[in-house]
Amino acid sequence: MQLTEISDQFVAMGINVATLTYDPISLLKDVQKDQDIAFTLLHDEEVKIVNAFGVRNLDYEPGHRAYGIPYPGIFLISPDGVIRYKFAEARYQDRPDFADVLEAAADM
Repeated sequence: MQLTEISDQFVAMGINVATLTYDPISLLKDVQKDQDIAFTLLHDEEVKIVNAFGVRNLDYEPGHRAYGIPYPGIFLISPDGVIRYKFAEARYQDRPDFADVLEAAADM
């Protein structure tokens, strides 16, 4: 996971890192332990946050195993809760370029 490799660069800029997924909490705990992830992994099983941010992949209906999956993306949120930057991709196979994300983070 590329974010794991560069999360310390965000932390050095004073930026907290967290991820959001609809995966079960038990899986998140296993992944965090197995991959030695130091940042927060958030659970959104009912996809309330994914829907609020408008990033849910609408190709899947309730009951489908992929229902609730978000488009890959990164939000940079200021301490006062304002989204300053949004990096998003239309396909799950694609990921935002972390060089661009780090540059934007440095600009905050």
